Amino acid sequence: MFKPSPGAEILAHKIRLKPNCKQREGLARAAGVARFAYNWGLAEWERQYQLSLANAAVLRPDWMSLNKRLNAIKREQFPWMLEVTKCAPERALMDLGKAYAGYFAKCTKRPRFHKKGAHDSFYLHRNVFKIKDQKIWIPKLGWVRLYEPLRFSGRITSATVSRQADCWFVSVAVEMPKPEPQPRPPAVVGVDLGCTTLATLSTGEKIAGAKPHKALLSRQRRLQRSLSRKQKGSRNRAKAKLKLARHHMRVANIRKDAIHKLTTRLTREFTVIGIEDLNISGMSKNHALARSILDQSFGEFRRQLEYKAARTGTVIVTADRFFPSTKRCSNPDCHFVLPDLPLPVRIWVCPSCGTRHDRDINAAENLEQLAAWSAASACGGAGSGGNLVAAKPVPSKQEVSESDVSLTMNSLCTA
Repeated sequence: MFKPSPGAEILAHKIRLKPNCKQREGLARAAGVARFAYNWGLAEWERQYQLSLANAAVLRPDWMSLNKRLNAIKREQFPWMLEVTKCAPERALMDLGKAYAGYFAKCTKRPRFHKKGAHDSFYLHRNVFKIKDQKIWIPKLGWVRLYEPLRFSGRITSATVSRQADCWFVSVAVEMPKPEPQPRPPAVVGVDLGCTTLATLSTGEKIAGAKPHKALLSRQRRLQRSLSRKQKGSRNRAKAKLKLARHHMRVANIRKDAIHKLTTRLTREFTVIGIEDLNISGMSKNHALARSILDQSFGEFRRQLEYKAARTGTVIVTADRFFPSTKRCSNPDCHFVLPDLPLPVRIWVCPSCGTRHDRDINAAENLEQLAAWSAASACGGAGSGGNLVAAKPVPSKQEVSESDVSLTMNSLCTA
């Protein structure tokens, strides 16, 4: 895998392709060859691995030996593989090796066979393709038009061609120098994620999520019923399946667009952002809220926020999962923690100081206070100037007692 040089980073620009009918067939053929190579390598890997367990003299398989074996037999057994670029099967076997490495390290599940029509894609090495204006040259296909020119200027490292519904895209990876973070006045904000509103800021602003799945659920059900009534193998079933795939792509695009706009805005306006370490898989087990939680895409929100913060010099402070941001009074002179706060209760009054709290705004304010304290500690004090440096996140598996939280919040008030 290509590694960027020191002081550089790799950015990818995903552009939609505009192929003709013949090029569409070639793209589908290349994706099919990559899928076939992966499935062939998986079956061969399992066979050789079982032999190595039975006979110690047999070496365990790896993706490079499988690639050599495939290259030796494909001219006689699979001559149709020569109709596409050689990068497609080679990268597929490399991905298989990574999948097994993750499985043996107990980080991922056991690799499974790839299904036709699901996640169709293939890889292009930087030496086999080139981009000029709004065109890309792909081996065996020639020049394919693009809907827009390449946005980044730098050293092109690789490209991945993929399909969503009936649309083909190319993701071009470009090595670029890392941007220097621009000096900005310190600004701290706490962000509380929720099902009703996507994000509630400590400034009191509530940002409603797009919720595209909920908004377009009736259309999805109608398309699914239409697909289920079609005869398998018929052309009408293929048309209905394509309509449903386009619908899912539209839902995903609406969701990604809303999250991209919000995360970009937060990283540009604030220098320190406090968020929670949410247990999304555990929250999704609540069947009454699972659809709303997954429709907001909390995991994608955090992923985008972290990589954009690294580019802009913004500090992300992650609160512990056991940090009582919702049940704790955000009044600097109180910090009383409620023993229990049911989910339907949206407004509550602190029994200690009598402050009336909005559930989401109170949680965002507590996250802001924690983020400000962590950033000030990392910078050597609240009065230090210049850009804030990255603060170490609170350990996500360490439970915080109420006394520790009280000490932290009291230190924040006196900092």
